[in-house]
Amino acid sequence: MIQTKKHIRTLFAPLMLIMCVVLFSSFTTKPNPPASEPVKLGFIPLTDCSPIVMAKELGLFKKYGVEVVVTKETSWANVRDKILTGELDGAHCLYTMPFSVYTGVGGKAGSEMKIAMMLNVNGQAITLSNDFCGKVSFKQMNKVTPVVAAKLKAEKEVTFAMTFPGGTHDLWLRNWMSLAGLNQKAVKIITIPPPQMVANMKVGNMDGYCVGEPWGGVAVKQGIGFTQIASQDIWKDHPEKALVVNKDFSASRREDLKKVMKAIMEACIWLDNPANRKKAAAIIGKAPYVNAPADVIEARLMGDYNLGCNQGTEVYDKDYMLFYKGGTVNYPRKSYGIWAMAQFVRFGYLKEEPNYQAIADKLILQDLYEEVAKSMKIKIPADDMKPFSLTMDKTVFNPANPSAYLKVVKR
Repeated sequence: MIQTKKHIRTLFAPLMLIMCVVLFSSFTTKPNPPASEPVKLGFIPLTDCSPIVMAKELGLFKKYGVEVVVTKETSWANVRDKILTGELDGAHCLYTMPFSVYTGVGGKAGSEMKIAMMLNVNGQAITLSNDFCGKVSFKQMNKVTPVVAAKLKAEKEVTFAMTFPGGTHDLWLRNWMSLAGLNQKAVKIITIPPPQMVANMKVGNMDGYCVGEPWGGVAVKQGIGFTQIASQDIWKDHPEKALVVNKDFSASRREDLKKVMKAIMEACIWLDNPANRKKAAAIIGKAPYVNAPADVIEARLMGDYNLGCNQGTEVYDKDYMLFYKGGTVNYPRKSYGIWAMAQFVRFGYLKEEPNYQAIADKLILQDLYEEVAKSMKIKIPADDMKPFSLTMDKTVFNPANPSAYLKVVKR
């Protein structure tokens, strides 16, 4: 009997030791950190959503170790609301939207949306209905006002559309009117989501609109309108879309945001290789993304613009839609944010000038971008905060003194 008990102790001693080790480990070993939640990025169906879409399609988010869910959104107002509430962590967005929202032009004043990086330059257009065909031609600015005046006299109302108050399309439209000598108060300006522009023009809801591609090219293909001017004719290499993110996300998940930015940057580099643009057009043209003819997307991505209205073709060889251009595209310049806010004053959205520099400093994550760019050995431009002027409007804009610009620029 004694031998049996001794035998049992011999058998159970190692087992008890193992149990003690396991129990001790449960108190001393740190639990594995939970996997990060997927990053939620939105986009509007426009050609310049390509950096986000292609980063997903090319597997670049996975390459940099971050899971990203990409969702199609219905309007810029929807994108704004979802970024502010955190339903989206970020989105392909009008670069001027954070400034519009913060100043109360396009949202609740003081609401913060952060700009992490730029996505593209160029590639928007003013499209006019066929009512203008034969009366005003491509870049023929001096004919716009007389034709609009005649149409106002005959029909009492002329309507133009843009996509968001204080957004880039709104500013290009109003700059176009200024260049043409057209009083913006003489016409009606409405807000229409980008993918609904063509359908609204088809049923006569507007006489012209400003939006990004491919919706200028689609109007030409469908024979309902023509390109009067491209945005790069107004301002060559103008800033356009940005990666805009939720404030809390940018602070609490900084490392994930950096991974997202690296993947998107690599997609921008890939997109700027002309040999890749045909593939990109075929992918983003599909229904889950832009849902538009791939041939229209490809043509304007390549700078080959069928203008419509028997105007022939305009070829842009150096100033079509660009996504990288040696890193000069992607740097989020504070001077461009200040310029946008000066336009809000210029065109009557704001009665008083805002604190330009403080707002630009608050909303633009320039330090974060510089950290990402340096890690990828991408050169950081040295032109921020230097005076500049637009291609057509030669009024010099000094970001250090917007007030001086507002005293002389044409309204």
